[in-house]
Amino acid sequence: MKKLLLTAAFALLSAASAAPFKFVALGDTPYKLPDDYARFEALIGEVNKLKPAFTIHVGDIKSGSTPCSDENFAKVKAEFGMFQGPLIYTPGDNEWTDCHREKAGKFEPLERLAKVREMFFTGMGDQSFGQKPLTLERQKELVENSRWTYQNVVFSTVHVVGSNNGMERNGASVAEYFSRNAANVQWIKDTFAQAKAKNAPAVVVAFQADLFYGAPFLNTELGLRDTVNTLAAEAKAYGKPVLLIHGDSHVLIIDRPLTEAGANAGLGQTIGSATLKNVTRLQVMGESDVGAVEVTVDPATPGVFGFRPVYTR
Repeated sequence: MKKLLLTAAFALLSAASAAPFKFVALGDTPYKLPDDYARFEALIGEVNKLKPAFTIHVGDIKSGSTPCSDENFAKVKAEFGMFQGPLIYTPGDNEWTDCHREKAGKFEPLERLAKVREMFFTGMGDQSFGQKPLTLERQKELVENSRWTYQNVVFSTVHVVGSNNGMERNGASVAEYFSRNAANVQWIKDTFAQAKAKNAPAVVVAFQADLFYGAPFLNTELGLRDTVNTLAAEAKAYGKPVLLIHGDSHVLIIDRPLTEAGANAGLGQTIGSATLKNVTRLQVMGESDVGAVEVTVDPATPGVFGFRPVYTR
């Protein structure tokens, strides 16, 4: 009994000791290359002025009609090094699933996926990008999936992308999807399990795909349904504030589109009372709207998260 009381007291102390901090989220930039390289570098300059604890890039470092070349990848990787603080990156569909398009260079998507992992993650060890890297926990199955804790808030990236999460085109693509999807689902479950064990005041999960396209009338693609359903189940069981960050649709949105039914809500079912009120969705701006969002995290406030758009001057 004494051990249980001490454990409970430690958990309450951990939750209460989380101090306010700020981080930045961005994605779908640079997009139109090479013109957007300068705009992206200007945005990095604005982010550096803010001195965030870290920055999260939710993928799409080029448009779907820009060549998926090693040279374009290398240029953006070099720009990642311009962030003075830590930069955590999760890939988007434009980096690999859409690379078969003629304007994208007619690459084999799975070959490009291997190249993204080689260029952006192999050799990184447990370190993020940025001039002052952050130590991350990497998933064994998917090296691009990362997790870290800051001020007792648990953060995670999950490799979930648009274009039906890569579940298309041929048997090899479908096989890759099933393998990555299983790893992603487990990573999400492990993230919430870790948050419960730490008595974390909040959880943040970042990925590329717009899981809520057309909300509140959802018609979730098959390749995204397991992600939506897992997030719904885990967030409901967790009960504390959860922030989902993604890009993909290029328009700044802050709302609560996740329901208890998840992807099983079906086309035409409104959110209503089924909304998971502890879950906030931040869709970052992107494409021609080059900007970022500064997120304030304050466990002492009811909603925990606050948002402020950031643009170049």
